Amino acid sequence: MMKLPENFKWLYGKDTKWVQTIFRILLGAALLFAGISHLTFNRAEFVAQVPNWVPLSTDLVVILSGIAEIILGFSLIALYKWKALVGLAIAIFFVLIFPGNISQYVNEVDAFGLNTDQSRLIRLFFQPVLVVWTLWSTGAFKAVMNRKK
Repeated sequence: MMKLPENFKWLYGKDTKWVQTIFRILLGAALLFAGISHLTFNRAEFVAQVPNWVPLSTDLVVILSGIAEIILGFSLIALYKWKALVGLAIAIFFVLIFPGNISQYVNEVDAFGLNTDQSRLIRLFFQPVLVVWTLWSTGAFKAVMNRKK
């Protein structure tokens, strides 16, 4: 297995509590499910959510983000030793896809059962929850805070 240089060992993350492990695995399973749904039964819903300003084909964006979610979900479950690094990558991913949620709200796009302004607005508040969930369940918060120790 590839080893990190000594000054990046903090990215491995330390042992996490059993509850964090359960939440990490649940998040990984959710990402796997979401990624598979990008490529299959929810494809049209995801296409509708891609902002107009993205310079790529909406279908390509959905395919690439679906593949990314599958890889990240699998990594979250299988790459235990690298969980803090994977957690940071997923947190960044969640931040990068947030404009799609904003676009859905601003452009009043009905998708995923979000067919009112209120439901689309409420959804915006769940993206930060996903970021915090990711960083906590992977031990990335702790790894970043203790990286100099």
